Amino acid sequence: MIKLNFNTEVDKTKTQEILTEIAQDAMGGWMSLPKKVDMGEFARIKEAAKKINEDSECLVCIGIGGSYLGHRAIIEALRPKSETRIIYAGNSLSRRELEYALSEVGDCDFSINVISKSGTTLEPAIAFKAFKEKLIVKYGEEEAYSRIYATTDANVGTLHDEAVANGYARFVVPDNIGGRYSVLTAVGLLPLAVAGVDVEKLLEGASDAVDNVVDVATEYAWMRFTLGQKGYDTEIFASFEPSTLYFNEWLKQLFGESEGKDKQGVFPASVVYSTDLHSLGQFMQDGRRNLWETIIDYPTDEMNEKVVRAVKVAHASGGIPVLEISVESFDEKGFGELIYFFELACAISAKLFGVNPFDQPGVEAYKSELKKLI
Repeated sequence: MIKLNFNTEVDKTKTQEILTEIAQDAMGGWMSLPKKVDMGEFARIKEAAKKINEDSECLVCIGIGGSYLGHRAIIEALRPKSETRIIYAGNSLSRRELEYALSEVGDCDFSINVISKSGTTLEPAIAFKAFKEKLIVKYGEEEAYSRIYATTDANVGTLHDEAVANGYARFVVPDNIGGRYSVLTAVGLLPLAVAGVDVEKLLEGASDAVDNVVDVATEYAWMRFTLGQKGYDTEIFASFEPSTLYFNEWLKQLFGESEGKDKQGVFPASVVYSTDLHSLGQFMQDGRRNLWETIIDYPTDEMNEKVVRAVKVAHASGGIPVLEISVESFDEKGFGELIYFFELACAISAKLFGVNPFDQPGVEAYKSELKKLI
């Protein structure tokens, strides 16, 4: 169960209108997903994960943004045990990073999970080409293609067409769920299952959240909107567990892409304490007062809990609002609940700011300019 340490005024009529809008939106499929899991697809995901664990020392996960951050966040946080190591590629255009990822695979037996709705996004397309060539050199075309798992559109697109032509195993990026809301689909579930995460418990936590977190997600969304209207234009997500760094990165994408439009929204940033108390902690204590802090308080040990308490008191005395989200368990169920909580709160918050939570025109603008240059 997720708990908040604050209360705010909520317009229940407006909230209900927003919830109805989100549920009816063409990209609102994530709202009911935890209760409507495609069990046939889920069984295929588990079978594929078992095969990858049996024949591969490494799984190369190729994707960027929502095709990458969500499942990496959970794997990094929980550090599950698996016979297969996850290697990430296709999340930048750095030649050095691509060469490093190729060298990490080295001579080990490996498979590829390429995750892209269209197959035309430049970063994963370049990485996929490089790793596919390495796979073919190592195994020959026939076996290489049996080691490629494409998570893509169900019916159209460059990657879909290539997967059909070459017989890659295919999994679906649903039409009604955008990338940053897709971690509980095959986008996240296949690499998570390979990595040893208990995906049933993850979905169980998200399913419980559908019933349990609407009120707290609504309060959090209204608090964000209220603070934003008062001139607090930056939210600092604060964690006290170093392994949750990538969960913070997922939150930054979720809120940044969903809210940052039409000169609206709150800028999302993050810190990991106590490390960042010795750097950004100075700014948090005494810098500009245009920000607030949202502490995600995971279950922790006694010493870390004392740091949490000290930070809350010190930073509040420094004149910034300090919000706290308490998480009951640091496991798959807890993260399933947390994912759904933040997805729902983010969608409501974006609607309160008057923007579409499910598009990303700014990202498309950079892609357009890049295409002109290359």
